[in-house]
Amino acid sequence: MDKKRVMHRAWAVGVSLCAGLFAGLFAVSASAGELDGNSSAVMLQGFHWRSQETKPWWNVIQSNAASIAAGGFTMVWLPPSGDAASLEGYLPRRLSVQDSAYGTEAQLKAAIAALHGQGVRVLADVVINHRVGTTGWADFTFPTWGCSAVVAGDEWTGACGGADSGDGFSAARDLDHSKTFVQTDLIAWLNWMKTTIGYDGWRYDYVKGYAGSYVGQYNAATSPYFSVGELWTDLNLANPDAHRQLIMNWLDATGGRSAAFDFTTKGLLQQAVQYNEFWRLKDSQGKPAGAMGWWPAKTVTFIDNHDTGPSYPSGGQNHWPFPSDKVMQGYAYILTHPGVPTVYWVHYYDWNQAAEINKLIQVRRAKGVTSTSAVNIVAADTSRYAAIITGNTGSVAMKIGPGAWTPGAGWTLATSGSNYAVWTQ
Repeated sequence: MDKKRVMHRAWAVGVSLCAGLFAGLFAVSASAGELDGNSSAVMLQGFHWRSQETKPWWNVIQSNAASIAAGGFTMVWLPPSGDAASLEGYLPRRLSVQDSAYGTEAQLKAAIAALHGQGVRVLADVVINHRVGTTGWADFTFPTWGCSAVVAGDEWTGACGGADSGDGFSAARDLDHSKTFVQTDLIAWLNWMKTTIGYDGWRYDYVKGYAGSYVGQYNAATSPYFSVGELWTDLNLANPDAHRQLIMNWLDATGGRSAAFDFTTKGLLQQAVQYNEFWRLKDSQGKPAGAMGWWPAKTVTFIDNHDTGPSYPSGGQNHWPFPSDKVMQGYAYILTHPGVPTVYWVHYYDWNQAAEINKLIQVRRAKGVTSTSAVNIVAADTSRYAAIITGNTGSVAMKIGPGAWTPGAGWTLATSGSNYAVWTQ
C-alpha cells in the first residue's frame, strides 16, 4: 500500500472518531460545512445541457424547491449563472453580470431563496479555468484584465502571462492563476456570489486546467459550505488505480479543502452493470474500487451529468452515458455507499424515477449512511455485487446484478427493482 493511501485512510479514521463530538456544532453553525467530517449530504444536479431552453430555468428551480427538499436532497448544484458567450454558460464573459440564458439575476436570487427556505444549500458552477472577451478575444470587463491574465501559449497571440499550470482549453482564453490580481478579483467575485447572490459553495469546472493549489487558496479565502472539483481524465479499465490516484493527487494539491467527483467509480460501475463485470467494483484490498475506496470523505459519486449523459426531451452531450436501462442499479450503489452521492436532474424529474430514488435516499438517511461509512463487500463476481454498509444508526445491505443474493435472516427488504435490492437491519 503506497504512502498516499495510508495517509488518506488514517485521516478518514480520525474524522470518524471525531464526528460525534462535532455533530452538534455542524447542525447549528451557519458557517459549518459538509467538507469535513461524516457528511450526510445528498446532492441534486439542478440542470442538464439543454435546461436554458426552458425559460426561465430559475423559475423551474424555484417551483421545485419543495419537492427537492422533500426528496431528501440537502444541496443543489446550479448551472453557470453569469453572462457567457455560450447558452450553457461554460464560456464565461462578464463574471459579475448574473443575467444569463437561464434567467435574470432577480430570478436567480428568488430560486436560491426558495431553496434556502426549504433548508437546501446551493452550489454555483464556477468556471475559472478560462474566459472570453466582451466583444473580442480577450477584452475582459467585469472585471477588467489585460493580456497578462492569459497564459503564454494560448491560442490568442496577444497573451503575455506566465506558463499554464494545467491542461489547455482551446475554446476560450486560459487564465493565469499565478497573477495576484487574478486571484484577488476571483476571490472578491466568489465572496460577492455568496453575500449578494446567495450561493453557499462551489462546483469547480475543468480543474485539470489549472493547479489544484489555487482551488485550495480560493476555498481558504471564501469558506464554502461545500466544494467539488471536476477532474475528468481518461480511465484505463486495466489500471483504475492510476486513475483514482490522479484524483488523490488533486485533492492533496487543494490541501484537502475540496472534494472531487468520483469519475473512477462512474466508469467502473457502468462497465460492471453493462457487461456483468461486477468484480471490477472491489479492489485488491477488498475496498470499493473507485476514489471512494481511498478517500471517501472527499469523493462525490454520480451516475451521469450534463456532459456525460442525455438531456430532455432529447439530445444533450452524451459523451459517456450510463446504460439507460440500468440507471437504478447505479443509484442503488451510490446511494447506499460512502462519498457524497449526486442525482442527475434528467433521471429524477424527466425520466420519472423520483419515487424509486426517494426510497433509496430515505434508507440512506434512516440508517445514517454517510460519506465515511464502512463497506463490507460480500460478493463481486460475474453476476452480482453485494455489500453491507454500516451507518450511524443501523446497517444497509444491497445487491445489484442479475445474480441471486440475500443478506439472510434478520433483514427487511426496504426497496427493490430490476436487478437491484436494498435491505435494512
